[in-house]
Amino acid sequence: MKVVLIGKNGQLGSELCQFLPILGEVVSLGRSELDVSDHGAIRNLLNQLTPNLIVNASAYTEVDLAEANRELSKTIDAIAPGIMAETARKLKAVFVHFSTDYVFDGIKGVPYTEKDETHPINWYGESKLMGENYVQQVGEAYLILRTSWVYSLRGNSFVNKVLGWARKNEKLKIVSDQIGNPTWARTLAEITCALLVQNNEEPFEMIREKRGVYHLAGRGYASRYEWAKQILANDPNRTEQLVRVVEPVPSDEFLTQASRPLFSALECTHFEHTFGLQLPEWDSTLKLAMAE
Repeated sequence: MKVVLIGKNGQLGSELCQFLPILGEVVSLGRSELDVSDHGAIRNLLNQLTPNLIVNASAYTEVDLAEANRELSKTIDAIAPGIMAETARKLKAVFVHFSTDYVFDGIKGVPYTEKDETHPINWYGESKLMGENYVQQVGEAYLILRTSWVYSLRGNSFVNKVLGWARKNEKLKIVSDQIGNPTWARTLAEITCALLVQNNEEPFEMIREKRGVYHLAGRGYASRYEWAKQILANDPNRTEQLVRVVEPVPSDEFLTQASRPLFSALECTHFEHTFGLQLPEWDSTLKLAMAE
């Protein structure tokens, strides 16, 4: 199998680079190899490479900046995935795309299923939902994997932000009314590759039969405050922390350009029943991630 990974340098993409080779030859593309805002370049390069599988881990993930950069956000998160899915269909290639819990408004109060009505409350969620719709309109053998609160121990992740804040401040204020599923990028990459291995014999036909939207995130859910407390407790260098108090506060104490859904946790049983796979509990996974 020939695999093209788009978005190799992000939190998820860098982890997918470690697992995708189990499927065959992998061509990993970052921004320097493919500008996903250039839609002609997407078509041309994919037609040139003729892959059997396209995995899109690229995204415009700056939620607040998306409000002021709507056209660029739409170009990357909505139009580009549609072009990838359309090209994949013509090449008879499987297409895997990652979406977000931010397609929901967060007022349901219990974890969302794939059957729940979407209603984004910020432009990032709106553009990601448009991307989902475009993929479903033009794709054939595709999987849209909605995930939540993806983190790694690299880059500007929430985990690294909390660790940095704790080394500079004696008191932290963390929002306690935003709830989701913390998801380690490594386990997300690993389970994505595991489901593709399961369907490796006739991948196009097998995925076409199972195509659709699936929720795939860390098992269980937590508030940002609860997550931050666990991050600090599992810090391998706790002696470097200056923080003495972590205070739970409501979201409205922080002014942001984009609104966030308050309860956007995802229910993942549809994925589990379809593929026989599930991610571990978010807190046990966090311990593993931080023990490295």
